[in-house]
Amino acid sequence: MPKRAILYRMVTPEHICPFGLKSKDLLERKGYKVDDHHLSNRSETDAFKEKHNVETTPQTFIDNKRIGGYDDLRDYFNLKQESEFGSRYTPIIVIFSLAALMVFALMFKGGLPTGIEPFAMNFIGVTMVILALQKLQDIVAFSNQFVTYDLLAMKQVRYAYVYPFAEAFAGLGMLAGLPALLVSPVSIFIGAIGAVSVIKAVYIDKRELKCACVGGNSDLPLGFISLTENLAMLGAGLYMLTRWLA
Repeated sequence: MPKRAILYRMVTPEHICPFGLKSKDLLERKGYKVDDHHLSNRSETDAFKEKHNVETTPQTFIDNKRIGGYDDLRDYFNLKQESEFGSRYTPIIVIFSLAALMVFALMFKGGLPTGIEPFAMNFIGVTMVILALQKLQDIVAFSNQFVTYDLLAMKQVRYAYVYPFAEAFAGLGMLAGLPALLVSPVSIFIGAIGAVSVIKAVYIDKRELKCACVGGNSDLPLGFISLTENLAMLGAGLYMLTRWLA
């Protein structure tokens, strides 16, 4: 005899509850036959909440016992909550990994020359563009974090609003192969100031800060990864300039 569960979830022309869909999917993956009840309007939903003395939907019932919402259902099956997946380092790991894979893909296709030097320069360029995109999605939130540790932004707040555009320009310039005299000064400037700022804030002043490198709403701690990003920009800029001068 199949296991059975009763699910009440909100499904209206204007709104389909995502947690209701996730609850139904989880129950079915656990082998339950789901008696799926749709709450099709606000009055039905309010009446259901009042009847069962609950504040939210969806609600799942198993063996005539109310289990609760989607989070409660995950607890019932001894599963980790979705909010617990990943860590504060997940965004930067994803960015670095995808940047590397993009460069590998272009090399595989023949769109880029193979070798350590073209891989490194294009990897840094792609990474800078993606990181700039993260910052530009909410430049105000980025500036609010950035001004707390960047030495130039502390004195010239408007630099915090310029920085993401400068980072994007330098990254795109590397990818496009623009003249070194256009790109390298920008990369060297923002990389050097950023590296010095991180060293002072973290390793000298011992401050515990959040890094704005992946956007202003990040929980990533300011430290080694932030320093690595800035040193990579500084190194790439110096490398381009050195090659131009040679």
